[in-house]
Amino acid sequence: MMARRTKIIATIGPASEDEATLRNLVRAGMDVARLGLAHGTLDEAAERLTAIRRIAAEEGRPVGILVDLPGPKVRAASFGDDSVPIVEKSEIRLTVGSGCSTASVMEVDYESLLDDVLAGDRLSIGDGRVILEVSEVGGDQLVARVMHGGFLSGCPGVHVPSDRLSITAPTAEDISSLERFLELDVDMVAVSFVRSAEDLMRLPVEPHPTGPLVVAKIETRAAIENLPAIIEASGAIMVARGDLGNECRLEELPILQKEIIRECIALGRPAITATQMLETMITNPEPTRAEVSDVANAVWDGSSAVMLSGETAIGSDPGNVVATMSRIAERADDEFDHRSWASELSDLRLTDRGEPDSAVTDAMTMAAARALAELSVKTVLCISGSGFTVRSMARFRPEARILGFSANKRTVGQLTLSWGTEPLHLPEEGSIEERVASAIATARDAGYVEPGELVAVLAGTNVRSRSTNVLRLELVSPAA
Repeated sequence: MMARRTKIIATIGPASEDEATLRNLVRAGMDVARLGLAHGTLDEAAERLTAIRRIAAEEGRPVGILVDLPGPKVRAASFGDDSVPIVEKSEIRLTVGSGCSTASVMEVDYESLLDDVLAGDRLSIGDGRVILEVSEVGGDQLVARVMHGGFLSGCPGVHVPSDRLSITAPTAEDISSLERFLELDVDMVAVSFVRSAEDLMRLPVEPHPTGPLVVAKIETRAAIENLPAIIEASGAIMVARGDLGNECRLEELPILQKEIIRECIALGRPAITATQMLETMITNPEPTRAEVSDVANAVWDGSSAVMLSGETAIGSDPGNVVATMSRIAERADDEFDHRSWASELSDLRLTDRGEPDSAVTDAMTMAAARALAELSVKTVLCISGSGFTVRSMARFRPEARILGFSANKRTVGQLTLSWGTEPLHLPEEGSIEERVASAIATARDAGYVEPGELVAVLAGTNVRSRSTNVLRLELVSPAA
């Protein structure tokens, strides 16, 4: 059985920010740590980033850092730490404010609430834990009836139909927050409530790997309509099923999830499946059987990574959640139908003929995937400056292990998100012969490959090459 190939993103919060728990998460299999800026202060998030990097280095495991910008997220003022019951069929008033919320009066931190919400609208609170129907808009408040009751705590999100939101992504606060984390060389940044590719263009970042890998969160109807352009403009995509489930009919959600992942694969972008994957493990030691199936199906859909939110941020046992997710994903990976996947990919247009450098890399990775299968090669070494070669190779979901080498340490951090990829730093920056020899020696000395083993190597003819134009099959030589 092969080691887990699907990556795990774990959100860091009050339950997981202490050193012992962070170390436990790294050991349990966290590949990427998500810092959600919607909760807590920037200073707290910066301290978490520093701690995660230090612990990951001590543990000898690369862990990427993903900063998640809040975007135009509408939130209720705090209900407090203890869960407040919102009773079905009761009446609740909504006012603009950021003080505190109760079961009868919910303050909402959004100035345009009374302008953007209409009578008859349904508002989803806390990813659907509570559903309200607005019966009256007047004066300084909304009056709503509780259609579906539940428990609320903290500052839950209030879903307002995105086509009526007055604010767009990224917000001025997002850009200000991002600048703080650019100084800390954050690996990835997620943009919430993206509606078009133009939203991503407003980020003050250099293209990756000079800048962070930009993750576009797909959670609005407009994003679905503009999906190809958004994927093209992004470095990765997150299927944010919470708000997306509010924007579309629930029965559409599984179909959209598959379609979004398929589009990402065609364009060589990592795809993250997120929201409520092991939700019951916030309080329970085991997931439901339906949650286990959900994670496995996300793997078989082709997700590059699966994400944990509240489960690790506020849950009772974050380490157990990551270990459980890791076991489920590893078992699903083991049953992944690589041959069927390859035949499905043949139906997609996988070569970007309009971009010569990309087209060459696309063609070379297609050839490599074929060679790996035909010769039963167990390991492919991808040497890449930007990570593009590695991500292009990963979309073929080969049975072979993918070792992603880069001289750029930022690229190494960003490759923690790529399916099946074990990121490794390669200091050598010489000729193609020197880089290939160094990569093979590094892989052999680290125990990834054995002397006498046949391996595939993908690289560019020189370190400045923007395309992968070399595919070699090499026998691993013994150590000198």
